Amino acid sequence: MNTNKIFIALLLFLGVLAGCQKDKFEDTSFVDRAATPGKLSALFDITQDNTGLVTITPNGEGISYFLLYYGDGTAEPVKLQPGQSTRHRYEEGNYEVRILGIGINGATTEAKQPLTVSFKEPENFEINAVIDPANVFQVNLSAKADYETLFKVYFGDEEDEVPQSFQEGETISHIYKKTGTYTIRVIALSGGAATKELTKEITILNPVLLPIDFEIATQPYPFINFDGGNTTVINNPHPGGLNASARVGKMVKSPGQPWGGSLISLGGPIDFSTNKIFRMKVYSPRVGAKVLLKVENATNGSISFEKEVQTTKDNEWEELGFDFRDINTSNSYQNIVLIFELGTPGDGSANFTFYFDDIRLTNTLPGLSQINLPVNFDTPGINYAVTDFGGNETVDGTDPANSSNKVKVTTKPNGAQTWAGTTIGTPIGFASKIPVTASASKMSVRVYSPAAGLTIKLKIEDHTNGAVSVETDVVTTKANQWETLVFNFLNHSAGTPAFNAASNYDKASIFFDFGNTGNGKVFYWDDVKMAEEPTNPNTLGLPLNFQSSTLNYNFLNFDGGNASVVDNPNASGINTSSKVGKMVKGGGQPWGGAFISLDAPINFSAGKTFKVKVLSPRVGAKLLLKVENQNDGGISFEKEVATTKSGEWEELSFDFSAINIANSYQKIVLIFDLGTVGDGSANFTYYFDDITLN
Repeated sequence: MNTNKIFIALLLFLGVLAGCQKDKFEDTSFVDRAATPGKLSALFDITQDNTGLVTITPNGEGISYFLLYYGDGTAEPVKLQPGQSTRHRYEEGNYEVRILGIGINGATTEAKQPLTVSFKEPENFEINAVIDPANVFQVNLSAKADYETLFKVYFGDEEDEVPQSFQEGETISHIYKKTGTYTIRVIALSGGAATKELTKEITILNPVLLPIDFEIATQPYPFINFDGGNTTVINNPHPGGLNASARVGKMVKSPGQPWGGSLISLGGPIDFSTNKIFRMKVYSPRVGAKVLLKVENATNGSISFEKEVQTTKDNEWEELGFDFRDINTSNSYQNIVLIFELGTPGDGSANFTFYFDDIRLTNTLPGLSQINLPVNFDTPGINYAVTDFGGNETVDGTDPANSSNKVKVTTKPNGAQTWAGTTIGTPIGFASKIPVTASASKMSVRVYSPAAGLTIKLKIEDHTNGAVSVETDVVTTKANQWETLVFNFLNHSAGTPAFNAASNYDKASIFFDFGNTGNGKVFYWDDVKMAEEPTNPNTLGLPLNFQSSTLNYNFLNFDGGNASVVDNPNASGINTSSKVGKMVKGGGQPWGGAFISLDAPINFSAGKTFKVKVLSPRVGAKLLLKVENQNDGGISFEKEVATTKSGEWEELSFDFSAINIANSYQKIVLIFDLGTVGDGSANFTYYFDDITLN
């Protein structure tokens, strides 16, 4: 029975198994009946960031898959299933996208759809250009904008400039070779035709100005080297002597051209209005090395002026002078050029290595110091150097009549020019204005001439403008003996500029035997000064020496002061004159004193230092000397000096250099011991004499 059950179950299982077998489909007629793909199109989604990125989604009916050609020259199509998209980056332009729709039966339908990729003009465009803090000639530039793909920049310092490209977020740097104002032009590209442009002016200023001493470690000294010259700034390798500074310039002249050197452009034009003499410290490997200093216009190197001097020392610092007094100051000069050993190519060795420092503009050549009138050639410590021209030859000498007196000796040698002359003092004259005025228009010179009847010319001028001048002639009357020649500039030479009291005459030159070619004549000369104007013996004026028997020394006393003229009670020492002034300060006010009115205003053109001889009863007694306007005591100037001796004559000096000489002063006021009331005793009795103006 169990066996029958098993057999029946097996039959049932096989029956079920036979009932589950899959049907076999071999009918494909439905493929043949499938529709041809149709209604092909594409959806374009163009990003608005000027990247040219386009998302393309094809559409159609009866599509098994798409083949899409981008239309920009890309050879291979992209295969897409229905519902898929592709992304592709285009340049700006017009394209034709080709779409192939492939049906399930292999049938193909084609469609073409135009695509326009147009970039937006950049917006919110900004540029940032700043001077590099470590290099004043370098500009650092960055830019940003919306819808830009690239920036291009023109820095504006070259013709036919090739622009440089950079991206947003990038900083690009540029180094200018010269100072000046430049226009930076930046173009923002959209990736296509649309662009945006911005400009910005940048001014390159070089903080290097005269004097140049190389001592500012953080300041660049941008030398431009050329043709074998090579300048750097280094620590001073030879500190000491004339130059103990820390940093100096170093010039190595290497093989190249004979004119190899270096140039530095200053931060502004050189001011030659006052000073026209360059000085520069130089350390040379040998004596006789030539040093050329040249100045040039900032943009036109042909506008220039130069001087060359030679070193006189080797392996030690010395100061060289370059005389630029003949420069045309109507031009502008901003570049300084240095060339060592012009005409000889360097070899880069120690023999062609030079050091230099302290380039500055002054008004004197090295070794010369400016002087003022009077000039007597006798004062120790003063350099009385003179400057000859036209062939003259001047040396120091001694007075042929007095061997202890120092003078100048000028020879006008054979062939010297008719206008040969000698400038008194430095080439640029005196330290201050010659005090000539319409009322004090004369200068005098003592001359020892080889013959009478020779014309001596004296010329005064403005050292900054030789056209501002006046000259006059005097004829000698003695031979081989001294005479004082007086030159009145109101009587100017025919055909020359007339005297002008408003002009700044600060330079004087003397011309011996003017108008004749040199023939060896020798002249001695001395004591160049303002001429002493003859005084009227009947006029009360300076100096006050109380010696006249005809003048009325009418002192007006006030508030306890009492001045009179008496016999000298102590005729000795520096004052042996017979008559002197006496001041007794009695009881009254602390400011008790006396004043005297002169017959004419005081002439301060000849000097501004009063001197008074004083005999005081004690050391430390004060004397106030005051000058006042004749009609207005509020217009005044005063100085106070204390005595240093008692019971003997001494000379006190009162510095009136700060007085306003535009005002008129005619009264002289004397107050002894201002601030203390006198008692009329010997302790308040003073003597004074020889009130002079020097």
